[in-house]
Amino acid sequence: MAVLVTGAAGFIGAATSHVLLNRGETVIGIDSVNDYYDPRLKEARLARLRDTYGDSFRFERVDFADAEALRRVTESAYFDRIVHLGAQAGVRYSIENPSAYVQSNLVGHCNMLEVARHRHVKHMVYASSSSVYGGNKTLPFRVEDRVDHPMSLYAATKKADELISESYASLYRLPLTGLRFFTVYGPWGRPDMAMWIFVKALFAGNPIPLFNRGKMKRDFTYVDDIVRGIVACLDGPPADDGEVKAGGSTATHAVYNIGNSRSEDLMKVVALLEQETGRKAVLDLKPMQAGDVSATFADISAIERDHGFEPSTTIDEGVPRFVKWYREYHQL
Repeated sequence: MAVLVTGAAGFIGAATSHVLLNRGETVIGIDSVNDYYDPRLKEARLARLRDTYGDSFRFERVDFADAEALRRVTESAYFDRIVHLGAQAGVRYSIENPSAYVQSNLVGHCNMLEVARHRHVKHMVYASSSSVYGGNKTLPFRVEDRVDHPMSLYAATKKADELISESYASLYRLPLTGLRFFTVYGPWGRPDMAMWIFVKALFAGNPIPLFNRGKMKRDFTYVDDIVRGIVACLDGPPADDGEVKAGGSTATHAVYNIGNSRSEDLMKVVALLEQETGRKAVLDLKPMQAGDVSATFADISAIERDHGFEPSTTIDEGVPRFVKWYREYHQL
């Protein structure tokens, strides 16, 4: 059997596919390869998977928000687990284009749950987000915290995904695990994320935009750590035993924070990037942007307890690796 990975052309989806394939799994990847950011980067990620793993990696270009297209692709495929990482990402873009989030993150998530239900998969791991914590002032964020006040439509769709998943787990005893990702960075990352934006600006000699005048803290998590957590969770589906799971469910549904469990000052990250690029940053200090929060910090005690997850890459180690990859990718 195989693992179905949605968002396989994306940052985390491609990295997860690599790890699964490397341990001998067969992966069926699906992705619409849209133009939210440069599709050439997505195509390059797919090319690496094909070139490295050959027939063990099968790719289907499909929008999982299109139920009929998804059915045509999945009905003839053999898989027993799903890693659902595809989504319309980005807090800020959700303010400009809300309909994209409704289609991908709500309709698409329901479509994937229907696939999981009808195929009787052993487990579906899906992507949630630290954005669900909204303006929570209590740090670190705990999965037991109330998350009823999202500050963006993106966050609202991710919280809705958790609620819809809970109903499927309760009704159909479908094993589901939601992962609230904190700020993920690393090689082959997304161009709309801060780390990429900052490095690009440094090499170009352009100002770095810093919202809230740079007074921001983020739980930056290196992609390799994130993927190890995803795979560990995939291997350990929540039991149908009536016991309380992480996140509070007594059904077959667990929700975890997955982060580095360290909240880093954004100015420290800028300093590390200056050091690695050899460029001095020009700072463009801006007010807080709508939908954003000043600090994130993950309590990862639940995923540590249940799946042995321990992040191993500090920001001091991760930033040089990302800058090295960025230089190579752009031939700088």
